[in-house]
Amino acid sequence: MFLKQSQITPVRLSKVLEAAEAAARAIPPAFPLDATVAVNPFLGQTKEDLATAAARLARVSGSRATQAATDYTAAIRAGRITEVDLEAALEASNSPLKPRTVSALKVAAGNAETSPPPRALPTVADLAAEATGTDWPSVIEKTFGLWAAGHFDRGQALWTPTPGADAFSAWREWAIHDLTPEIAGLKGFCAHVAEAPDTAERAILFASEALGITDEAAETAFHRLFMSLGGWSQHARWMLWQAELKEDTDRTMADLLAIRLIFEEALLAHVPAIAERWAETVAAHEQPVEPSAEQVVLAILQDAADRAHQRGLAVALDGAGETPERPELQAAFCIDVRSEVFRRALESVDAGIETIGFAGFFGLPLAHRSHASDTIEARLPVLLNPAIETTSQGDPEKDRADRISLRASRAWGRFRQAAVSSFAFVEAMGPLYSVKLIRSALGLAGKGDKAEPTPQVIGGLDAATKGETGAAVLKAMSLTKGHGRIVLLLGHGGNVTNNPHESAYHCGACGGYTGEVSARLLAVLLNDPETRAGLKERGIEVADDTLFVAGLHDTTTDAITIYEDGQTAGRESDLAQVRKWLSAAGEITRAERALRMPGAKASTVPARATNWAEIRPEWGLAGCAAFIAAPREATTGRDLGGRAFLHSYDWKADDGFATLELIITAPVVVASWISLQYYGSSVAPETFGGGNKLIHNVVGGIGVIEGNSGRLRPGLPWQGVHDGERLAHEPLRLSVMIEAPREAIIDILERHPDVAALFDNGWLHLFTLKDGRVDARYVPGLAWEEQADAAIAA
Repeated sequence: MFLKQSQITPVRLSKVLEAAEAAARAIPPAFPLDATVAVNPFLGQTKEDLATAAARLARVSGSRATQAATDYTAAIRAGRITEVDLEAALEASNSPLKPRTVSALKVAAGNAETSPPPRALPTVADLAAEATGTDWPSVIEKTFGLWAAGHFDRGQALWTPTPGADAFSAWREWAIHDLTPEIAGLKGFCAHVAEAPDTAERAILFASEALGITDEAAETAFHRLFMSLGGWSQHARWMLWQAELKEDTDRTMADLLAIRLIFEEALLAHVPAIAERWAETVAAHEQPVEPSAEQVVLAILQDAADRAHQRGLAVALDGAGETPERPELQAAFCIDVRSEVFRRALESVDAGIETIGFAGFFGLPLAHRSHASDTIEARLPVLLNPAIETTSQGDPEKDRADRISLRASRAWGRFRQAAVSSFAFVEAMGPLYSVKLIRSALGLAGKGDKAEPTPQVIGGLDAATKGETGAAVLKAMSLTKGHGRIVLLLGHGGNVTNNPHESAYHCGACGGYTGEVSARLLAVLLNDPETRAGLKERGIEVADDTLFVAGLHDTTTDAITIYEDGQTAGRESDLAQVRKWLSAAGEITRAERALRMPGAKASTVPARATNWAEIRPEWGLAGCAAFIAAPREATTGRDLGGRAFLHSYDWKADDGFATLELIITAPVVVASWISLQYYGSSVAPETFGGGNKLIHNVVGGIGVIEGNSGRLRPGLPWQGVHDGERLAHEPLRLSVMIEAPREAIIDILERHPDVAALFDNGWLHLFTLKDGRVDARYVPGLAWEEQADAAIAA
């Protein structure tokens, strides 16, 4: 039973709550399905190196932070990882546990092949399950998951048990009436919950005392419990993330920890025979988190694998190419790796075409209200707060009709999904739905979405703001001179059917939405005469015949939609030619992408978007491995295999290196989140992956569970990283290559220690480029190592 409050000292309270806070910060956020963005699953471990993070994750989740030893030894035998890679990685490691020679490293890798997978330290529930034969972790997972699905629901459910209540209070009200644990054998659990403290903080402290969790053990013991809750902990961490963006806070993480500790405390009292083994577990949690020799070896092998890819990348970047002096068409794409294939194809179609790479929100921090909707969508990177409010409401009369139509559609959908009407719906409507089902199964049911009205800034912008905004965007894009006759601003989005993770195929820089709104708004802004006058005042000359046009790149079909928005009169012939170029480039792109997609041909790629049974409509960002910020000449004509984020950047035009700082602290960090989410979902799919999408069920609009499990699954579905036979994503840490002075980069890293930690601890690799070739490698401690072409490409 719980201890009396008088037995708890203020010092003890402080230390326990500090440990709870640290454990909460070790959990990455998981964004809900309507605006899913990639998140670095190792976000809470970036101040540690890979080997130490591996030791921590082995303790709290039983998961790996690297590939298995067999994957590395297979790559060594196949020659993909060479002696040069192994030697360089071994030399770069500063661990006292590392092997002395490459030969010893290979022997250690071979020995690691037969090692058992890591096992997490057991929870009380794990120990009680062994002692009683009842699967207590599963009981907790399902009972907690059932409650959490209702409490955190984002509009899918028709009824929420305790709207407005904090999580801990709501759970207590639920748990004192939920007999599931008692039916499973945990007698008196409802009464136990009723006697629990009425605040999460006190419940954490009292249960910790009853469990004998010491100050030294608390942080990883609490981390272990958070990990046992799967995606629910990550959803709570997202709630804290969102609150802190608004300079507020959220207590849900503490609530969940208190709930999980109450289960632990009750089970220990229920099965006292496990007390000795639990005390041993607490003692293990007290030990410092330090990697084993094997974890050090695996981290070195991962570094060698990264270096093997870097060798090939250095060969591809063999010097600066050429771009047209004044292009007929400049096409600005998002830096998304899927754009690299299309950009290369488009430039091959005609010598008068130049492409540009920039984050898909185009520097516009928008809070947008879509047509016939009252929902405000943050269409910008999740690291930032919106600053401009926009709307696509359009004509009030048409808007009202569309609102009625959408409300009816939502009500119909809720009726279909409601438990009380599901059988009646199938009975009554099943025959009528047979045609729809057949069409969907054959991939014949197109979405038929129509473009929304032209987005507008609510309240408008004055002339000065138009000029300032336009100049800021063009400077950030390194697009202050030499504008083409047509400048095509392309957002992007995926086009998939029957996929709860649809938003994950959209633009991460737009908060999990498509880039249409940002592109259209910017095109209208840059064509505005007041903006043009303001640009001229700020030293940016845009030719009178330059027309900015918005478009949307469908990354599933590689079709481009162009939005004329009433601005293209007199330029019809120019746009007709642009459409021909885009169509030809789309065919080339589909032919290349089809080679990677199981069972696909270039002609069948578009049909995958409308096929509701297609589990791999596209590969998303699978394969991402590099981020390159440089003038387009550095990558023009280079086949980078759709694996590189390409950001246009000219440091010579970057006064004060403000744009460089923005690139390093925003797009590079976002790209690292994407890269490491794919990495984590590949090397630790049970912990960081989304599971099997064939048995996914959507929960509360938040995320998915597998079948009827109560565990929320964050991360990427297995089909998003695996082709059925092998991994489609090679787990590598991102190699960031920037053409800029070394001292400017170091100055930025000194002022942003959290970003520097990503490079210092090996979560990212950093290189400088010079004249399109690899020039230097960053080494921990704000230093550089000269990197001749031969050294990296050997």
